[in-house]
Amino acid sequence: MSASLPPLTALRAFDAAARHMSFAKAAEELHVTPAALSFQIKSLEEHLGRPLFRRLNRAVELTEAGRALAPGAAEGFAALQSAWQAARRQGDDTTLTVTAGPALTAKWLAPRLYEFAREHPEIDLRFSATLRNMDLERDDVDVAIRFGDGPDEGLYSLPVRKEWQTPVMTPELAAQYPTPDSLRDAPLIHDDSITFLQPPCDWPAWFRAVGIEFVPEHGARFSNADHAIDAALAGVGVVLGRRSMILKDITEGRLVAPFKTAIETKGRYRFLCLPGAEKRPQIAAFRDWFVAEIEKTAHVSDEFEIIPVEKVTAP
Repeated sequence: MSASLPPLTALRAFDAAARHMSFAKAAEELHVTPAALSFQIKSLEEHLGRPLFRRLNRAVELTEAGRALAPGAAEGFAALQSAWQAARRQGDDTTLTVTAGPALTAKWLAPRLYEFAREHPEIDLRFSATLRNMDLERDDVDVAIRFGDGPDEGLYSLPVRKEWQTPVMTPELAAQYPTPDSLRDAPLIHDDSITFLQPPCDWPAWFRAVGIEFVPEHGARFSNADHAIDAALAGVGVVLGRRSMILKDITEGRLVAPFKTAIETKGRYRFLCLPGAEKRPQIAAFRDWFVAEIEKTAHVSDEFEIIPVEKVTAP
């Protein structure tokens, strides 16, 4: 049994076969014939001096040695893939991959991206609209925009303005519910996408901000903020809308915010990337554009009395 490492191609064949528990599927993944893959694994077993698989009639299973090798092989190839992608990105100043939540992408980013594309035609911008936790070292992503209050340990993190919420509705509904107190009888829409924030930034908190003790017992509930806003646009009811999600619809008159009291959440959007990556030209350009776009609408906050949610927390 040799103490030296075996050929990388043989280890790769083993890794694929161990993941699929099938020589045929592993061969398909690696674009080789099953015979070629079987030869690679056999050479690996000869190098080790013991079998890695038990060959059954229509399946394979790992031996004790195979079970010992499989986790390390998988981690090793994942680390190699991550390092390779990181090395490629270091030399690429024209491609930028950004991940943001579906709601922010639909309601804020997408309507504005033509401005960034016009200002930076040299950058090939790619988007992944997801809330999945991304590993910026392993995943092929340069920038993540996330909402909340962190923590963002080990990352470059640039927080932007805190979000606030205020009731918004169609102009027709606004005529039916002209006062905060009248909202007790209105069909209220609940945005459950930020229920993770503490203290809660919800309808009871807003009602307390205007001096009303009221806990709604009914109303449509949505797990995505953009779906809650779309329901309000359709006239379903009144939603406690976040600043970033409602500004465009308010500016264009589809929604109105008749009550000038808002509650400020403890969460905010953060621009995240690996430490040092913020200096790469395309990331710096997107960061500066992102911050500038937010500041363009900062004056809208002057129209509201914005009350931190901590001040209206239920006793």
